[in-house]
Amino acid sequence: MIDVAKLRSGTVFEEYGVPWLVIKYEHVKMGRGTATIKVKTKNLKTGAILERTFINSARVTEVILERRSGQYLYANGNSMVFMNPATYEQFEIEKDLIGDQAQFLKEGTEVELKFYGDDPLSIVLPLKMKFVVAETEPGYKGNSVTNIYKDAILETGAHIKVPMFVESGESVLVNTETGEYVERAKQ
Repeated sequence: MIDVAKLRSGTVFEEYGVPWLVIKYEHVKMGRGTATIKVKTKNLKTGAILERTFINSARVTEVILERRSGQYLYANGNSMVFMNPATYEQFEIEKDLIGDQAQFLKEGTEVELKFYGDDPLSIVLPLKMKFVVAETEPGYKGNSVTNIYKDAILETGAHIKVPMFVESGESVLVNTETGEYVERAKQ
């Protein structure tokens, strides 16, 4: 059991036999009353998002997800197919459960799969990944006081902002948690 006051983004807990992932955590103290904990949670079986409120003294069952290595193979309709490189066993995970990280998946990407029992629920991508900029506007020379960014489309179809000096065909490093440009990548 874990106190709800210790729930943070990324924590998984179980309630009524259902695993919930904490997306957002907020501690609210109102005047003389007791504090409440508001969390935005995601049902890891259905992908449904629900906002919940707990009293400060409540407790929930913490879940430790099993982590296994995997490799992304391909998209199959509304799901993504992964393979265990040691056993060649394949797993499908709904795109809704993967969320925004799905836009950074390219064939052969090594990931860490999180399992709840025998069910694969989510993935963990490497923090920084290298991508080729498929399309972007040409950069313009000029004096600027601050960094100016422009839109770019990566080889996977993901849309990000890159500095003006980045051209189409160049490789860049992207933070997969935030979806932000990090730096130019070495060829």
